[in-house]
Amino acid sequence: MEGNVSSEPEPEVDYSVINIASDALDGSTIFHTVNDVVSFLLYMHLQIPSTVQDMSAEFDALHSEYKELELAIGTTAKTSFRRQQVSKMRDIKMGIRRMDKFMNTLLKVQTAIKVMISQVPTMERLVLALGASPLRPLHIYVLNFSHGAARTTDSDDFGRSKLAEGLSRKAIRALISKGAGSVNYPGPLKLFLLFKAPSSFNQPLHFLPKRDFRYHKQVNHDILHLWCYCFNVSGE
Repeated sequence: MEGNVSSEPEPEVDYSVINIASDALDGSTIFHTVNDVVSFLLYMHLQIPSTVQDMSAEFDALHSEYKELELAIGTTAKTSFRRQQVSKMRDIKMGIRRMDKFMNTLLKVQTAIKVMISQVPTMERLVLALGASPLRPLHIYVLNFSHGAARTTDSDDFGRSKLAEGLSRKAIRALISKGAGSVNYPGPLKLFLLFKAPSSFNQPLHFLPKRDFRYHKQVNHDILHLWCYCFNVSGE
C-alpha cells in the first residue's frame, strides 16, 4: 500500500530507538521483524486467541492428525472403528476450516511484506494502523529503518537468522515497555500496512493505493515510533 507520511517523528508521540550493526539490517531481518511485530500486535490487541506461533503449530498438528486418521481408516476393516475415526476426522476438518482463513490471510500479509522489501529496497518507514479504517485508526505503530543498510536482492530467501531473532526481540520488548496493547477496544479491528512507494513501484492487484495518508488528529489513538538505527561496529 502506498502512504504519504513524514520522515520525522511527531513531537507529541512516544518513540523507541534500537541501535544495530550496519550489516545486520538486511531485507531478511526487516521482513522477520515486521512479521513478528504484526503477529505480536494482533495478539496483544485481542484479534487472535493465541500467539501466531501457537496457532501455526496447532494448524500443522490438525493437518498431520487428519492425514494419520486417513491412513488408519484405509488399513482396518472394522466398521465400528471406521465410524469412530470418520467422526473424529469430521471434527478435525471443522477445526482446520475455522483456522484456514486466518492462516491464508497471514500468508498473504507475509507475501506482501516480501514484495514491499524486494521492490522497494530503500523503504525506510512502515505504518501499522489498527481500526475500522486507516483514516480513523485506534492504534498506530510506525517502524523506521535508517539509511545505509545492505538491503535484500531477488535472490534473498528471507531465511531467519540470529540477527533477525535479536532485532525482533528488541522491537517487541520496546513495544511492551511503551505499553503496546495495554488499551483495547471491543470488537474486531482491521490491520492496515502502509508504506511510501516510488512511482516506479509495480503495485500488485491486492495492494490498495492510499495516497496522501492522513489520519484524523482528534481520534483517540495510540502512536508509537520504533526507530532502528545502524552503527559501524568498527567504531568509526
